[in-house]
Parts: sequence; C-alpha cells; structure tokens
Amino acid sequence: MRRYAAGLVFAGSLTLALPVGAAPATDARDREAPAVAVQQVRVPIPRVRDEVSMVLVGTALIALGAAVRRAI
Repeated sequence: MRRYAAGLVFAGSLTLALPVGAAPATDARDREAPAVAVQQVRVPIPRVRDEVSMVLVGTALIALGAAVRRAI
C-alpha cells in the first residue's frame, strides 16, 4: 500500500511539474491579458447550527474519554 501511495505521489508531482516547465509565450499579444471588469458577488455561507456543533463537540469529547480510558 505504501508503494502504491508513493507511486501516486510521484506521478502527481510529475504531472504538476510539467506545466511549470513549459516555455513562456514569446509573442507580446500572448502575454497581455485583456482588461475585464468583474463584479464580486458575496454568497452567504451556510452556517452550522449551534445544535449540530454541540453534538459534534460532544461526540469528540466522548471519543477522547474512551481513548483515555483505554490507555489507562
């Protein structure tokens, strides 16, 4: 499994390194980006309700207590 994961990491790093080694554009028209006006729109992020967060914290505390109990 480690060998498979290492192979995936190696192949991924090679894939990410290929565009970095590409030759830069030689024509001035290719390097200049056109000016574009973009309006920023704020999207409201759905907030986690208090009850859900309390359940998650309680579950984490119970799991931590069980781990400490097994360790003793």
